[in-house]
Amino acid sequence: MDPMQIKAGLFGGTFNPVHLAHLRMAEEVREAFGIDKIYFIPAANPPHKTDKDLAPAQDRYKMLQAAISEHPGFEISDAELRRPGRSYTIDTVSQVSAMLPQGARCFLIMGLDAFAEIDTWKDYHGLFDTIEVIVISRPAPADPKEKMAEVIFGRISASYEYDPAARRFQHPDKQAVYWFEATALDISASRIRSLAAQGKSIRYLVPEAAERYIYQKGLYI
Repeated sequence: MDPMQIKAGLFGGTFNPVHLAHLRMAEEVREAFGIDKIYFIPAANPPHKTDKDLAPAQDRYKMLQAAISEHPGFEISDAELRRPGRSYTIDTVSQVSAMLPQGARCFLIMGLDAFAEIDTWKDYHGLFDTIEVIVISRPAPADPKEKMAEVIFGRISASYEYDPAARRFQHPDKQAVYWFEATALDISASRIRSLAAQGKSIRYLVPEAAERYIYQKGLYI
C-alpha cells in the first residue's frame, strides 16, 4: 500500500480496564474514517490520573492485548510503557508517528471530556500543529460541537472554521479537528472496578479475554 494512503489512529488511555465501549468506539471511528490500523496505547504513568486502584501498567497492557488480538484493524503499542517519566500525549504522538511509514496520515482519537481539558495537557498547542484530532461524543440533548467550538476558539485558535458537511473544524495552518458521534454505551471503567471489588459479575461489560485476565490476576478486588 502507498504510504501516502495509509491512515492510522492513535487511541490512548489508561484502559483500567478496557471495556466494550472502548472497542465499539474504536470500531466505529475506524469504519467512518477509513482507518487502516488503530493503535491502542495504554498509559504507563498518566499525569491526569491519581486513581488509587490503577492496575499496574503491564497488566493493563496484557489485558488490552488479549482483548484486541483477533481484530486485524486493531494493534497495541507499548510506546508509553517503554518511555520513562510521565506519559505525555505530545511525546507519544511523536514517538508512534515516527514508527509509521513516511507520509502516513495520523489521527489522534479522544473523548469529548478529555478534549474539554486539553489546555491542561503538556504542549497542547503543539498537538494541533502535528496531528489531526477526532473527538468522540455520545448522542446528547445538547449539541456537542458547541462545547468543542468553545474549546477550539477560546483555547486553541480563533482562526478555526467549522465545516458542517465534513463535521470538521479546519484551520489554514493547523491540523483539522473532527467531531464524531459514537453509539452511546453506558459503560464506565470505574463501575466495572466497583463491581469486581464487590465480587459481582462484569460479564458483557468487558471483552471475555479481559474478564479472564482480571479474575486470573485478582485485579480490582
